[in-house]
Amino acid sequence: MYKEFRELSRTDAVKSLYQDMAARHRARFRSIHILRVVEIEKTEDVRRPYIKQLLTPKLKFPLPHRVSKVRSTFVAHRPSTF
Repeated sequence: MYKEFRELSRTDAVKSLYQDMAARHRARFRSIHILRVVEIEKTEDVRRPYIKQLLTPKLKFPLPHRVSKVRSTFVAHRPSTF
C-alpha cells in the first residue's frame, strides 16, 4: 500500500499513518510495517489527487459562515454612585 501525508515532519507523517490506518481499517500498531519514509521534493512526484489539490499557489481556506460577536443589551457593570 502506498500512502501520502502532508505533514511538517517525518515523525508527524508516521503518526498520521498510524492514526489513519487505525481509524479506517482497524489496523493495530503491531501489524503495520513501514518500509520507507520519503519526503517528496518535486510536485510532479505527488500521486494522490487529494494531496495535489493542496499544492496550488496562494491556497486559501475561506471561512464563509463567520458569526460576529454581538454585545448583549444587558451587560453587567459596576454601578456609579456619584
